[in-house]
Amino acid sequence: MADTKFNNTALLVIDMQNDFILDDGLMRVDGGKAIVPNVIKAVEIARQHGILVVWVVREHDPQGRDVELFRRHLYSTGTVGPTSKGSPGAELVDGLEIKEGDYKVVKMRFSAFFATHLNSFLRTAGIDSLVIVGVQTPNCIRQTVFDAVELDYKSITIIVDATAAATPEIHAANIFDMKNAGVAALSLQEWSEADW
Repeated sequence: MADTKFNNTALLVIDMQNDFILDDGLMRVDGGKAIVPNVIKAVEIARQHGILVVWVVREHDPQGRDVELFRRHLYSTGTVGPTSKGSPGAELVDGLEIKEGDYKVVKMRFSAFFATHLNSFLRTAGIDSLVIVGVQTPNCIRQTVFDAVELDYKSITIIVDATAAATPEIHAANIFDMKNAGVAALSLQEWSEADW
């Protein structure tokens, strides 16, 4: 049964797509595969508490016309570029699925807020607190978190063992930076046991 005290909270699940997670993924994040079970558990906990689950994904034009300039070379003629719309690489990794009541946002850059309607959607839904999981910590996680700080979300929490980077050192350094901006950094167990 949903708990109404969580009506103002959303779980953002960022870039948990095959191209970022699988061993043969075109943009594989080395630490991504290890966090899949914790991301699955975070989604389950969110749903149990009535927390809105927001899936933030990349789905690029197959010709790469909407990707960052530094990545356009990955979309050459005759090849399927990373997270191309409709490709297997753009699909959520096994074990994760969008369900009724969840919400999906497609982004084209690192931040879930940049050039998307995410902030408007969340504010209209009464959301002022965010919990963030996914990949990768120094890019999409960090950029989304700092945009959320700048947009004055009341509470921002990173689940440290449900987020990942290419190395543990890069992950830890970015978590440290986000904590210095007032972001809570909790383990999945700490978050699941918290009395927010």
